[in-house]
Amino acid sequence: MNPTKLKEWETLQEHFKEIKELHLKDLFNQDKQRADLFSIESCGLFVDYSKNRVNERTMKLLFELAERLDLRNEIARMFNGEKINRTEDRPVLHVALRNCSDRQYLVDGIDVMEDVNRVITKMERFSDAIRDQSFRGFTNKPIKNLVNIGIGGSDLGPLMVYESLKHYSLKSLRLRFVSNVDATHFIEQTMDLDPEETLFIIASKTFTTQETMTNAQNAKVWLLKKLKDPNAVKKHFVALSTNYEKVTLFGIDPDNIFEFWDWVGGRYSLTSAIGLSLMIALGKEHFYRLRKGFQMMDDHFEKEPLPRNLPVILALLGLWYNNFFGCETHAILPYDQYMHRFPAYFQQGDMESNGKSVDRDGEALTYQSGPIIWGEPGTNGQHAFFQLIHQGTKLIPCDFIGFINSLHPDKDPHQKLMANFFAQQEALAFGKTNEQLKAENTREDIIPFKVFSGNRPSTCVLANKLTPETLGSLIALYEHKIFVQGILWNIYSFDQWGVELGKQLASRILPELKKTSPIAEDHDGSTKNLIDYFLKHQE
Repeated sequence: MNPTKLKEWETLQEHFKEIKELHLKDLFNQDKQRADLFSIESCGLFVDYSKNRVNERTMKLLFELAERLDLRNEIARMFNGEKINRTEDRPVLHVALRNCSDRQYLVDGIDVMEDVNRVITKMERFSDAIRDQSFRGFTNKPIKNLVNIGIGGSDLGPLMVYESLKHYSLKSLRLRFVSNVDATHFIEQTMDLDPEETLFIIASKTFTTQETMTNAQNAKVWLLKKLKDPNAVKKHFVALSTNYEKVTLFGIDPDNIFEFWDWVGGRYSLTSAIGLSLMIALGKEHFYRLRKGFQMMDDHFEKEPLPRNLPVILALLGLWYNNFFGCETHAILPYDQYMHRFPAYFQQGDMESNGKSVDRDGEALTYQSGPIIWGEPGTNGQHAFFQLIHQGTKLIPCDFIGFINSLHPDKDPHQKLMANFFAQQEALAFGKTNEQLKAENTREDIIPFKVFSGNRPSTCVLANKLTPETLGSLIALYEHKIFVQGILWNIYSFDQWGVELGKQLASRILPELKKTSPIAEDHDGSTKNLIDYFLKHQE
């Protein structure tokens, strides 16, 4: 149903008119227990959302909207394996991939956990063999370099987790990632590697993805340029795929195919076979800990009442800003350099999931759906875009993610980092007034330039330390937030038809660039001119 037509939405709209001008200073002055009231600790995370422009009534009305939209039942439908990805007629069961218990997950009445555990066990054996050097390359040298070739979720997920957990990785192994079809990416990532010591992990469910297969073919040429014998491919390539025929035609040993399934989408797949590079680099123990962190948040999301449910709370706050305040962007700001790819990962996770303009009945939306997600790690972001967040004309809700303890022994840099972490949230919320500046004897003519209005919302996510469990909980927190918002906006979050048209047109244009077919007359004038200009000036 259209949520904006509901009585609960209309009530929220009236409430918004009453509260929209209230300053966070007023909200904190009105309730001295506000910080405690709007904080929750669970799954290794402490979440303080008190610096958001809401009060108890706001949250009550938002929870009532969620109840009216049958959110609790929608959550159950996902966990029960129902085909909630209706446009592709598939279940959505990434939660099964990190299930470390004896729980069953059913698809068409069949428990998928037998297949999940079988592939995980196969990954463990292969990972151990690389790490203990019993698996060797074609010339009997141990594998020292891993190159993950994928794109989208098959690249961003493993890359983000590897960077986040690099502290736990085996330092004698180098892990590289190649995604872009631009040859520069492959060349730069492999130029210092020895083919005899390099294993390529090709991640493509269909084994037809243009970017991935172009890079896979480049890798094959690169390898055979030195090793000559096509049989070398069996010792230097593995596939994460379901297309056994195309994988074996490529030359990969059928024993080195790691499957995954239609009921998991690429951007939710990093704890499936897509995470093979992670298991090798981090070790199976740390990979298991990562899955446990996911499962903790999965259990919390499935069972916790809505008012204490972290993904639900974050989702409702996002809806409040997106659909009532009219905010179009949302910043994710991890204060940990290891997590520098976390915002990029959820750019894809959120924008590919909820960047939709039709509802579940195929009708055009009359309200905003997913926001633009962006961000960088602190403190770098402070010297880049925080100026706009603090004093610009746009309201940008922010999530600050930080850790109480560093993974490194020197406390001084971490204390400075976290001083900035807390200070930025305080500054955004409360700002600085004319009166404060005058009391500091600020020159009258520059006071307008130094005033901070404050009242800029932020949510704080704090954990003890960046561990595999913590990272798993964090990722699942945002995954489930995305799902909840899809329900609230009455859209399908688990398809991505928007990426298809460009792919189709690219396949049509490629022969024109190769001059194996003429430029099609039905291109628009601009595209025809651009292709013609490209061909005339290509060396």
